[in-house]
Amino acid sequence: MPSHGNFLDRLDPEIATAVATMGDIDLSDIPATRTAMSQTMPPSQSTPGVRSTDRVFPASGARAEFAARIHRPDTDSHGIPALLWVHGGGHVVGHAGQDDVTLQALVARTGCVAVAVEWRKSPENPYPDSLDDCYAALQWMASPDNDLGIDPHRIMVAGVSSGGGVAAGLALLARDRGGPTIHAQMLLYPMLDDRELTASSTSFVDQRVWNATSNRIGWDAYLTGIDRAEVPVYAAPGRTIDLAGLPPTWIAAGELDPLVDESVDYAQRLMTAGVSTELHVYPGAVHGFDALIPDAAVSVRLKAARDAAFDRWLSA
Repeated sequence: MPSHGNFLDRLDPEIATAVATMGDIDLSDIPATRTAMSQTMPPSQSTPGVRSTDRVFPASGARAEFAARIHRPDTDSHGIPALLWVHGGGHVVGHAGQDDVTLQALVARTGCVAVAVEWRKSPENPYPDSLDDCYAALQWMASPDNDLGIDPHRIMVAGVSSGGGVAAGLALLARDRGGPTIHAQMLLYPMLDDRELTASSTSFVDQRVWNATSNRIGWDAYLTGIDRAEVPVYAAPGRTIDLAGLPPTWIAAGELDPLVDESVDYAQRLMTAGVSTELHVYPGAVHGFDALIPDAAVSVRLKAARDAAFDRWLSA
C-alpha cells in the first residue's frame, strides 16, 4: 500500500493544535497508566429520563459472572431495541463508565437499552476473557431471563478501538455458534489485525497519539500465551477469510490512524461478501479523535454520522 506521508503536515488544523499540547502515550507500565487514567476520569453522569446502574450478572461455563453498566429509559417497556457496547482501551485500560455521556444521550434519544460491558483487562486476563464477557452479556440480553424488556431480534453491538475489535469478534462468534441474532454492528476505529500487514499499522509513530508502538503493546497483552501463527479469528477478526452472513456494518476511522488501512480492508471485504456496509474515513484525523477533541469540526461530523446510524437501528 502507498506511504502515508508526513504525519504532522496532514493533521486537521484543530487536531494539530490539540496534539501540540498532548503528552506522550506510554503503555510500557500498564498498571501506572491505569492509575493515571483513574485520576483523570470525569465523575459519573446523569441524564433526565435515563436510569444508569452497575450490575453483576450470572454467566454460564467457566465464567461465573460478568459486570456491566446498564442505561435504560426510566419508564418500563417491552420489546425495545438494545445496544451491547464494548468500551475502548487498547485491551488493557478503561472502564464501562467512560462512555456514559454518549450512551445516556442515545437512550434518551431513541428509547433503547444500552449495556456497557465491564470486560476483563489484558495481560492479566488475555483473550478470550473479554470476548467471553461480551458473549455472556449478549446471551443474557437475548434470553427471556433478562428484565430489561429487550427485543432479542433487535440487539446491536458496537465498540471503540479494542472494543471495536472485540465487537467484530463477537459478531463472528455469534454467527459461527448459531448464537443470538445481532441486528447490526458498529466498529469505531477498531483493532482488527495483529499482524501489521498494512502501511498504516507501522507508519504512524508520533508518541502523543495512538501509534504503532502502543498498538503493538495492546496486541501483545491481549494475545499473551497464544502462538502468533495460530491467532483465532475471534481475537483478530482481520484474519477472517469468510465474512459472509455477518450483520449490517458501520465502520469509521481517521485518515492518520494506525488502524485505518485494516478498517478500510475489512469494510471492502464485508461488501464483497455481500454484507451491507457503510464506511467513513475522516481526513486529518487521528485515532480516537472524537474523544480527544470532541468539539473539532471533524469530530462533530463523525458523531453526527454515528448517531444517525444508531438512530436508524435502535429507535424504539
